[in-house]
Amino acid sequence: MNEINISEYTIPQNVTVLDALHKLNNLSGRTMTLFALDDRQRVTGTLTDGDIRRALIDGHSLQSPVADVMHTAFVAFQDGQPDIADIREIRQRKITLVPHLNADGTIRRIYDFSVFHSLLPLDAVLMAGGRGERLRPLTLDTPKPLLPVGGRCIIDYNIEALARNGITDISVTVNYLAEKIEQHFEHPVAGIKVKCVKEPCRLGTIGSLTLVEPGNNPTVLLMNSDLLTNINYEAMYMTHIENDADMTAAVIPYVVSVPYAIFRTNGNSIQGLEEKPTYNYYANAGIYMINRRCLEIIPRNTYYDATDFIEALIEQGGRVRQYVIDGTWIDIGSPDDYRAAQELMKRRNELP
Repeated sequence: MNEINISEYTIPQNVTVLDALHKLNNLSGRTMTLFALDDRQRVTGTLTDGDIRRALIDGHSLQSPVADVMHTAFVAFQDGQPDIADIREIRQRKITLVPHLNADGTIRRIYDFSVFHSLLPLDAVLMAGGRGERLRPLTLDTPKPLLPVGGRCIIDYNIEALARNGITDISVTVNYLAEKIEQHFEHPVAGIKVKCVKEPCRLGTIGSLTLVEPGNNPTVLLMNSDLLTNINYEAMYMTHIENDADMTAAVIPYVVSVPYAIFRTNGNSIQGLEEKPTYNYYANAGIYMINRRCLEIIPRNTYYDATDFIEALIEQGGRVRQYVIDGTWIDIGSPDDYRAAQELMKRRNELP
């Protein structure tokens, strides 16, 4: 997501209300909120059309200073990582613009929560090295993550979703037709400069994590790049934190209905039967949150799948938890999946 130009949303607190109205008018079509600054560039309040209207009713004039009419009980993120609980409250209160302040009270950045959903302390790695063999001939010249769905590449939907959650450190591991994915990410997507990391050989669904430069966050989000999903990353992150998990795997409900009567047996003895039973399972969705320190068990330069990692982590006593996706999830691995994804996006684009 492109950063807000701070100067467009700030105004000295000693200028007049009329000056503020002119600046607010320049924001027409956007969130019309200004942040008032003192002579040391520290935020002292906020100002909206509503604040000015109420001030004029109370007897202030257009020549009154902004400091006399601004709202001083404003919401701001203080120095450090914003708290998820605060972000949830901001969404509930329908507050749109929130400044992130440095320790001295000056503005580091302004977040627009009509664009952002959350600000998660995660580094993300998307696996994009597969050959997509079941989708041939479509993938003979185009890597699967770059196949178009609804007018955009599959992988770009995932980059945009991560950006909406405030995740800016995003790497993509590549192998098959790597140069095409590298070329695709020569330009930012959703305001994010995505880093491509090339595998020297096929390293499975988690092995290439050893090639990615460590980021600044203690938790890594690892996911397949060819998914179409509206998973709630914030809810998954909170599940991961609240369960003190070493790894949290996203899962999807998978129901198997047997159209026959099934015998319950012991050896060759029939103990009873169950008429057309239904079995409920949870399938791996290919999205994981992992504590960075746990990645040390991944062998280098070795083909290693996420399932190998999960089993090894469990054997070592690691806390592995699940997060159930409540919404859309399509693994675009076959022609039928691809058609389903195309139809889904067509229906979504046709909605008013």
